Amino acid sequence: MTKNLFDPIQVGDYRLNNRIFMAPMTRARAGASGVPNEMMATYYAQRASAGLIISEATAVSPRGDGWPGAPGIYTDAQQAGWASVADAVHDRGGRIFLQIWHMGRAVLSESIGGQRALAPSEIAAEGELPNSEGIPTAFDTPEAMSVDQIDEAIAEFASAARRAIDAGLDGVELHAANNFLIDAFLRDGTNKRDDDYGGTLQNRSRFLLEVVDAVVAEIGAGKVGVRFSPTNAVFGISDSNPEAIFSFAARQLSKRELAYLHVLEPALDSGSPMVAGLPSVAPALRDAYDGFMILNGSLTQKTGADVVETGRADAVAFGVPFIANPDLAERFANGIALSEPKPETFYSGGADGYIDYPNGGRLTPADQ
Repeated sequence: MTKNLFDPIQVGDYRLNNRIFMAPMTRARAGASGVPNEMMATYYAQRASAGLIISEATAVSPRGDGWPGAPGIYTDAQQAGWASVADAVHDRGGRIFLQIWHMGRAVLSESIGGQRALAPSEIAAEGELPNSEGIPTAFDTPEAMSVDQIDEAIAEFASAARRAIDAGLDGVELHAANNFLIDAFLRDGTNKRDDDYGGTLQNRSRFLLEVVDAVVAEIGAGKVGVRFSPTNAVFGISDSNPEAIFSFAARQLSKRELAYLHVLEPALDSGSPMVAGLPSVAPALRDAYDGFMILNGSLTQKTGADVVETGRADAVAFGVPFIANPDLAERFANGIALSEPKPETFYSGGADGYIDYPNGGRLTPADQ
């Protein structure tokens, strides 16, 4: 039977209405406290017709929290804020997984009281990140994590997952992509360790798998997803053989019977800074991972439909199209033209370009 974007699908513990998922996108609306607010609840509720919403990256601890305006899930106030978001999405009939991250070497030292960022090895990220005053700031050389610090980070992921479920969110996605801590352990360009967490494919996958196992023990495998970005080059992340390391890791994840594996792989001609000019790894991951797979990156309705129909993935995730089209699934289903996004408002911190996009030519009920 031919599958299409609008078919319902079982993903982990949940039956979802369609295969048009909302990709995680940092929007910087949580303020200095990292507490999700009413505006964020409105934003996610507007997009509840997605088969699954995967939230913006959310910090698991103060030491891993370094993106101005991004939310956290390590305080009671942050948990309460996410509870309001979960309620708003569920009131609209939607499902939402919380993407949780530790930013690792991408945390600026000023964001953590002058401490050094944590990473598998003392290798600084390339490029810059805005500091608390919005000034582009180069990354410092991070601290190579001790085994005790690794154990602490694993516990932080598990605690964050528990808080997410207690807040009423449907599950969590472990951010193992885009140069951040888990990704940095996987890649041999950033992991030069000579202990049990470095060197071989098995050792470089160890941190990821220990995080996964701790989170699964806390909330159950059917509420856990993992995101990879094997051909990503952001902040200078690299690996000498991405197909080997990510295929190995995917095979190990298959044994855990998780909700899904989410693969970010922008097209080579997309102009994305996450493209390293490497051959596609997604087909190898499809072969290696015996479970539900989501593909994300530079997709349109047409190319996304082809991905699902040909079985290259079970669902597709859209990022920027969901920013400007809260009713993206309905627009796809009914042939309605898409609204254009306003990139200058992606991280601006206000309602403009966040909750004021039209829904099928009319504002959503939350805005009326």
